[in-house]
Amino acid sequence: MHIDLSGRTALVTGSTQGIGAAIAAGLAGAGARVAVNGRGSKSVEAAIARLGAAGGGEYVAAPGDIATDEGAQAVFDAVPHVDILVNNLGIFGPAPALEIEDDEWRRYFETNVLTAVRMTRHYLPGMVERSWGRVQYIASDSAVAVPAEMIHYGMSKTALLAVSRGFAKAAAGTGVTVNSVIAGPTHTGGVEDFVYELVDRDLPWEEAQRAFMRAHRPQSLLQRLIEPEEIAHMVVYLASPQASATTGGALRVDGGYVDSILP
Repeated sequence: MHIDLSGRTALVTGSTQGIGAAIAAGLAGAGARVAVNGRGSKSVEAAIARLGAAGGGEYVAAPGDIATDEGAQAVFDAVPHVDILVNNLGIFGPAPALEIEDDEWRRYFETNVLTAVRMTRHYLPGMVERSWGRVQYIASDSAVAVPAEMIHYGMSKTALLAVSRGFAKAAAGTGVTVNSVIAGPTHTGGVEDFVYELVDRDLPWEEAQRAFMRAHRPQSLLQRLIEPEEIAHMVVYLASPQASATTGGALRVDGGYVDSILP
């Protein structure tokens, strides 16, 4: 399948590293002009330099903390119009369920959910006016199989599924598609250290991650961590003209982690 996104502008929130950077690279590789977002100019410029050196493509800087009104406006000013919006920004971390304070619940909702709502509310009308656009939300297996140690994170990702479906209805019949991508356990920064805290440090990485998955993520049918580029492949497809009939969906790239045929 040849995917051509030439002439399209994409914005990927939280794209200076990890899954977001992989998505930015994938979209740029398909020909899109990609706006890279992070909280500060230095991190964004460094990410653009790495992405350009690794595979070329056209990138623009869109720094700004989109969890704040001021940061969001800075991004809007840097990228007034987009054809493809990927709401990737998210935070996570373990915490005992009964010890999560109100402020932490708010922080997870505002960062993981409200930022995506804010971005969509700004960019979706222009897509509708132009009769073409793609909006995506990077959700998680935790949206469906809520982890006991991260229920505030699971709550935020479950909310994204509702947000995605709701905005898909708002865009019905306009030529704009809205979907969420359910990502499974992924090999991102810091994960290797986490894995080696739980398995034999003398094991080579490939063996270590498989041992980790067997012992701590046995639901996975893939039985290894997902690479960020594998998440990006689904995002690039959903951004393409070939995905024109896919909207309102929650598409899984979870390695079979969720024990269900449908989300």
